[in-house]
Amino acid sequence: MKPSLPGAATDRRTVLRLFGLGAAASLGGTGLAACSKEAGSRGSATGADAIRSVLPAYRPAEVLKPDIPGEGPIPDGYLSYPRQLVDAVTEQPGRGGAPIRTMSPWWGPTPPPVGRNSYLAAVNAKLGVEVNPSLQDGNTYADKLNAMLGARDVPDLLCVPNWEVDKVARFSDAVKALFTDLTDSLKGDAAAKYPYLASLPTGAWEYSVWGGRLYAVPFPTDGPFAFALFHRRDLFAAAGLTAPTSPEQLHEIGKQVTDPARGVWAFGTVFDMVQQFYGCHQTWRKKPDGGLEHKFENPAFAAALEFTARLFAEGLVHPDTVASKGADEKQLFKAGKILMYQDGLGAWQGMQSERVKELPSFDMQPLPVFGVGGAPPVIWGSEKPVFFTFLKKDLPAERVDELLRVLDWCAAPFGSREFELREYGVEGQHFTRSADGSPVPTELGRKEMGAQYTHVGGRVPVKVRSGDTPNYVQDYIGYYQKNIAQMEKDLFAGIKLELPANWSKLIQPTEDKIRDILRGRRPIGDLEQVRKEFLANGGEEGRAFHEKALADNGR
Repeated sequence: MKPSLPGAATDRRTVLRLFGLGAAASLGGTGLAACSKEAGSRGSATGADAIRSVLPAYRPAEVLKPDIPGEGPIPDGYLSYPRQLVDAVTEQPGRGGAPIRTMSPWWGPTPPPVGRNSYLAAVNAKLGVEVNPSLQDGNTYADKLNAMLGARDVPDLLCVPNWEVDKVARFSDAVKALFTDLTDSLKGDAAAKYPYLASLPTGAWEYSVWGGRLYAVPFPTDGPFAFALFHRRDLFAAAGLTAPTSPEQLHEIGKQVTDPARGVWAFGTVFDMVQQFYGCHQTWRKKPDGGLEHKFENPAFAAALEFTARLFAEGLVHPDTVASKGADEKQLFKAGKILMYQDGLGAWQGMQSERVKELPSFDMQPLPVFGVGGAPPVIWGSEKPVFFTFLKKDLPAERVDELLRVLDWCAAPFGSREFELREYGVEGQHFTRSADGSPVPTELGRKEMGAQYTHVGGRVPVKVRSGDTPNYVQDYIGYYQKNIAQMEKDLFAGIKLELPANWSKLIQPTEDKIRDILRGRRPIGDLEQVRKEFLANGGEEGRAFHEKALADNGR
């Protein structure tokens, strides 16, 4: 079992930011009427021992030794791109079966489909079977997913973001009704047939169990922290500013840099990071006198809410963020329209690499993680996968094997020809090489590629230096090494929670109420009413459920 950090807290939105994909789409949790049964509506918790009994036996499949070895869920780092690649897959995975329909989210322009996309043609030729991807807008993916599950009409491979799972009432019922039980194909040594799936970290597989059975292939995180608060270090330096080390300094800098006349505001979304600065736990924590306390009951949450609401009230937050659930803050940040916003650390290298070509001075860095009044912060994190890939139910055994072989190809590690083709396409068409040998995307590559095989396949994450991000690997892993000790301990590590229906239905409406308070549409004093409504409409049920899960596991 790959060692993991037994402390990462869990949250449905965590991994979106980890992977740097932007704001999560919302889903009401009232769908799946066609899939819903009364069974499972109260939730269930599968104990750690039962989880371990159905997991694949971990078999590392390292092609190259890392320059900077990772620890647990922290990825390995490589300071150069290999000059010589290896063939990781020697037997064509496809069996000549029917085209494989997939659906996965994508945050960018939609690439051309099969028949008009040379990248898809090149990969499918290697696979020996046609994969026909359907990429859906990641910002509205929940709507498509909800409709698809409710209609019981799913593709051969369906990618489900982790942050949507908890919002879907009775999701476990949908899993059992619509998807293939993979336990017998992958548990224990059976996974050796698919060596690169077996190399995925055990901490990611633990979340892929429903009802005590293994149902999904995970897409592991590229680091356990939920967010970082990024700042434009180049613009800070030009203004003679240094990074803040307290909320008071953060607020003061916000006032200094905001200039609506020039179209510049200090902040995009920051509330989740502010909660961590104030020491607020992510969901539940144990009370000194026993039982669990939800974060809404913690004075630190109220203090973080009040601080962030002041940023909105004083006009320090970009109007696009004020007016919507989620603005295109990546573009605003790249353009210097906002100077600070929270995102997953996975967003870092891609944005730096893209923007520095146009603006050589561009420099994005995470701010230091600081506490309030000398108290330590609490850093949220998780080994929960970014995505889960499910196989359609009632497929013949040979078709299940073909799909798993394709997913295994898609999980081939860094240093392999399969990795390069999956991530960069064909040399001379979709990428060229820089002087140090690392791939540089072409316009055709940017047009035709949309993680069509990456998001459904899972992969062991790595961090690789590029010519335009020469210090990124050291900075990225160094940020983790400096702050990992502050990561919140997970009370439920190794326990698979299938949440009560009332809890799932409660998430989005409560978030909407908190959002209204932040934006000044409701007064700060309404937090007490929101808290009461939350506890009355499913929060107390959730508390009892989580307390029982801990008790049943001797915690």
